[in-house]
Amino acid sequence: MKNKVAISKEVAEAIKDKKGVVALESTIISHGMPYPQNLQTALEVENIVRENGAVPATIAIMDGQIKVGLNKSEIEKLSQSENVRKVSRRDLAFAVSKGEMGATTVSGTMIAAELAGIKIFATGGIGGVHRDGENTLDISADLTELGKTNVAVVCAGVKSILDIGRTLEYLETLGVPVITYKSTEFPAFFSSKSGFKSHLTAQDAEEIANMLKVKWDLDLEGGAVIANPILPEYDIKEEIIGKAINDALKECDRLGIEGKDVTPFLLSKIKEITSGESLKSNIALVKNNAKLAATIAHKLLNEED
Repeated sequence: MKNKVAISKEVAEAIKDKKGVVALESTIISHGMPYPQNLQTALEVENIVRENGAVPATIAIMDGQIKVGLNKSEIEKLSQSENVRKVSRRDLAFAVSKGEMGATTVSGTMIAAELAGIKIFATGGIGGVHRDGENTLDISADLTELGKTNVAVVCAGVKSILDIGRTLEYLETLGVPVITYKSTEFPAFFSSKSGFKSHLTAQDAEEIANMLKVKWDLDLEGGAVIANPILPEYDIKEEIIGKAINDALKECDRLGIEGKDVTPFLLSKIKEITSGESLKSNIALVKNNAKLAATIAHKLLNEED
């Protein structure tokens, strides 16, 4: 495994010295945002993690290895490269064995984080059950990964292009705790409102860290979803984002786009329809999640001492 997993010196020392570490995915760099916003956001998110007392570990597949903790030049390369494979659990071994460049999804990042001993992961939004998923069975591998990999994911909820209700039901079936931060309503990525009540609510990072420690001390396998609502100033009204999503979905169906290409297409189309407002919100929520994740990572270490 040592030949296939390369942990950066900064991350390795942080883990050894029992400092907080936050895993960061790379799909958001290669598939989630256009250049140069993707590069700028990735670097700013890393800085936010550091400013809040933790060490960032951006994860990707490069040079036949799972790299945990990218340097600036590697992030720059990833942000500008074309034909980067989107890597979930299914694709991980293939991408490494072929020496391909790969950007890890939520599921891929969770696997790499657990291999490195990192328990907290910040992203934008998790994948889930796609609309009409009861017929297509298009369900993100993120959900099954959350059911078996011991990494907590801080996000702004389920991507609002998905079927949020069915996704929450699926997570319940898998036994994954879903905790909303400072709200009784589960957030919907671009919006703090989804119309779905949150089963669990936490008022501070220490409460979340304590729950995670107890969960894993009890050997309750799997991760947790920490849903962090988007800040009010970046919240897009439901009537605006709802129409944009429906229009984008119709275009996706018309063009016959399927599988892993659906999410990046929809996000790009929604950005176009909203004249860039969705991208601003996307960037803001990722930063907000990184801040909360860093605080939880720090508190979790205190709980473990």
